[in-house]
Amino acid sequence: MKINWGTGIVLALIGFISFIMYFIITMSTNDKYNHDLVVEDYYQKELEFEADINKEKNALALKENIVYNKTPEGVVITFPSNLDPKNITGKVFLYRPSNKQFDFEVPISLSNHNLLIPDNRLLDGRWNIKVDWQYNNTSYLYKKEMSY
Repeated sequence: MKINWGTGIVLALIGFISFIMYFIITMSTNDKYNHDLVVEDYYQKELEFEADINKEKNALALKENIVYNKTPEGVVITFPSNLDPKNITGKVFLYRPSNKQFDFEVPISLSNHNLLIPDNRLLDGRWNIKVDWQYNNTSYLYKKEMSY
């Protein structure tokens, strides 16, 4: 059987379209290729963006900002020493970009200027740390990327 050039082009197009459709179906149905959003409530977070910018400006206006240090016990978050730790409230959110199942939140409860996040909660790799805190009715925000 002899195939002319028109039939060859049609067969090549059908083969190419089949190849592309196979990958589209595989990527959309296979659980191995998980397509999670960065956050579930994306649009709500976008509406809070302006408030976060104001909180970050408040944090930059402080004499000293939050500092974090990695220790064998975990991560120690140190709040400014010129503030009374009993009046500091808020939460620390640790976000794991590679897997949202490891994300967790810790409420801020201080007796001194340090907050310890235990080593057993942190896996090796990249983490985004977000400290949303208040002191004397003023809100502050500290965001950093860290490798653990």
